[in-house]
Amino acid sequence: MKNELAGDLTLAKGKIQYDTYCKRILANKIILAWIMKYVTEEFKDMEISQIRKCIGEDVEISEVNVLPGRTNTQTGAANMSDVSAGTNSTLPEAEKVSGDSQEDSVPGEGELYYDIRFSVYYAQKKRRIKMLINVEAQKDFHPGYSLITRGIFYGVRMISAQKGTEFTGTDYDSIHKVYTIWICMNAPDYIGNAISDYKICKDDLSPGIPEQKSEYDKLTVVMICLNPKSENGNRLTKMLNILLSPVMKAESKIRLLEYEFDIPMENKMGEELNQMCNLSDYVEEMGIKKGIERGIEQGRAQGIEQGREQLLTQLIMKKYFKGKSTAEIADELEEDEETIRNILKKTVNN
Repeated sequence: MKNELAGDLTLAKGKIQYDTYCKRILANKIILAWIMKYVTEEFKDMEISQIRKCIGEDVEISEVNVLPGRTNTQTGAANMSDVSAGTNSTLPEAEKVSGDSQEDSVPGEGELYYDIRFSVYYAQKKRRIKMLINVEAQKDFHPGYSLITRGIFYGVRMISAQKGTEFTGTDYDSIHKVYTIWICMNAPDYIGNAISDYKICKDDLSPGIPEQKSEYDKLTVVMICLNPKSENGNRLTKMLNILLSPVMKAESKIRLLEYEFDIPMENKMGEELNQMCNLSDYVEEMGIKKGIERGIEQGRAQGIEQGREQLLTQLIMKKYFKGKSTAEIADELEEDEETIRNILKKTVNN
């Protein structure tokens, strides 16, 4: 019987890049272990099977709010007192665990939730070290602001939210290091497949301060850019491009992930997967955009632009009824605002 990851891939199919499906698949511990292997300093020398065992049971999907107010959550973490790097210490075999739903509303700031957030544990000099990791999936590389800046905000919130849960009073030495990892699908061609990290480092302007790296190495932002057309990158970007492809069939993904990346797709869990969500907005928009392109080609052949305008109007009205502004619609559809206004005026007034 196929396991949960294989089931997710089969059911998601072309809807993979829609948030719900993407988060479900990325939240599998084997996938999180792959990501950690290639982007974290602490786990780069460990086998992926060992890394998976270091992931706690508090893998939360869209459960914890980023904004001030109720970020802190008390979820059941696994007992990791015996976890050490390179050992066979084990955690419960559940592939995905989600905590209790939380809501937080801060006036004027809206709602923001971490896509995926979890704890990991490893041994260092006979000490058990805990880290907090956040993974975010983004289908737009240019959402109107720098994803790096947003990543820094998320990381800082993960640190500040530790007061009262991970440490109390002035025990700042107990702050756990955080990683916030951003997977950017559809990266532009000039970037291709690329991975960069941004971290707190020491720069001795006048040498002499003898602090330990662990005292300031508390925050790392990682950007993983994916572009399936690009030939650059490494095994992680290749694996993620297959995993998150919106066009590759599930059967092909499962075969490639099993045989090229040794990601197991079968076990004896014996549970049926819950039915997936409805058709994703992203794939629906993709289909409409393809229709627009076909409409343009037909329009040129026939000497008219009617097909393009009809399909463009359909997409504009969908976003309009979601409450998006003219500027937001123009930015998302890469059209000028005047065109959007004219179509809205003609359609709404009718």
